[in-house]
Amino acid sequence: MVQTILKKLASLVGLEGALLVAMIVYVGTAAIPDSVRFFPYAVFTVGLLVSWRFRRSRLLFGLLVLAFADRGILLYVGDVPDPFSAVFQAVAFLVPINIAGITLMAERGTFTPVGQARLAAVLLQASAVILLASWIPGWVNGGLHLSPLPDSWFVWSPIAQPALLMFAATFGLLIVRLVLRSNATGRGFLWGLIASFLALNTLRGGPVPTIYFSTAGLILIMSVIEASYFMAYRDGLTGLPARRALNEDILRLNGQYTIAMVDVDRFKNFNDLYGHEVGDQVLRKVASQLESVGGGGKAYRYGGEEFALLFPGRDPGEVMSHLERVRISIEDAKFALRGKDRPKERPENPNSNRKPPKKVSVTVSIGAAGRSDHRSAPSEVISFADRALYQAKKAGRNKVKMANGRPRQHTA
Repeated sequence: MVQTILKKLASLVGLEGALLVAMIVYVGTAAIPDSVRFFPYAVFTVGLLVSWRFRRSRLLFGLLVLAFADRGILLYVGDVPDPFSAVFQAVAFLVPINIAGITLMAERGTFTPVGQARLAAVLLQASAVILLASWIPGWVNGGLHLSPLPDSWFVWSPIAQPALLMFAATFGLLIVRLVLRSNATGRGFLWGLIASFLALNTLRGGPVPTIYFSTAGLILIMSVIEASYFMAYRDGLTGLPARRALNEDILRLNGQYTIAMVDVDRFKNFNDLYGHEVGDQVLRKVASQLESVGGGGKAYRYGGEEFALLFPGRDPGEVMSHLERVRISIEDAKFALRGKDRPKERPENPNSNRKPPKKVSVTVSIGAAGRSDHRSAPSEVISFADRALYQAKKAGRNKVKMANGRPRQHTA
């Protein structure tokens, strides 16, 4: 339990949180050079390229919001936070709203009708802030300085209560979304929000607010790159490393290793009988069991209902007991089918007349092969593991088989 909680907390920090912590330390302890004035332009330029190359319109909109916030405060407020400035309070109020909106929106492109409407909304906000703060600053300031709570609670911040409440609400929203489903993009927006909050609350003038806004942009860029890496090297359904990761991990190995190919028995029949949604549950269940394999093994999603286990530095004889244990654990791991009328959460007063949910189990067949003098190429080892897997299927399924023999000689 404690390990699970620590793992979840670590997933909330990530590289993005580490970057912000490093920047806080840098700002607090180092002399800031004049060259830092190029930092925001470099971040924005790199962000534009990443947004275009990876087709991430949300990154572009996030960068625009941060850029308008930073430049708007510099041009109309100055380099020191002014709690009585209508522009400052309007920016502080709109930044969390926009971050929340961008987080919730789906990728729809930049130059599509939806993307153009979103771009227009960001530009209209920037124009409205300047116009309203110039024409009716008293009215704008009055609305942005409403105080439903005692002012003494917030003397530590130049941000007025409405904006602080928006920051708190957005922070809560992002935390909930990350707890439900941790991902690099959501983590990037969370730490980008925190960096923006620091920019608006810094007690130092000069370039410090700009540094924090630029760091927020850099965090968003990092999150997009990390999410793209995850898509390339991780399987979206099971969360296991994908086939591409397996191929690269094998190439890094020197010396002995064993590969085990794992296939869910009669998966097509199971899918046809219960449906693809239940089939996905089965694959996730099998993946979670394979992740706990012993012997230093690492699990991968190879494709379809097939998985792979890689054991660096081990020969097949050393891993057979671990493969048997994981095969048995999958066989014994029964789970309840979720019917159409079954609630997602356990009710407080369950209906005793309701039939108990049907429990099912699946089995897997496993074939293992190790690197040797006559099969040193990864493709050969995988081929022999596949042959052993076929032998396990032919022997009645739900078995573990080890490859033997030399590769066949192919003639033209």
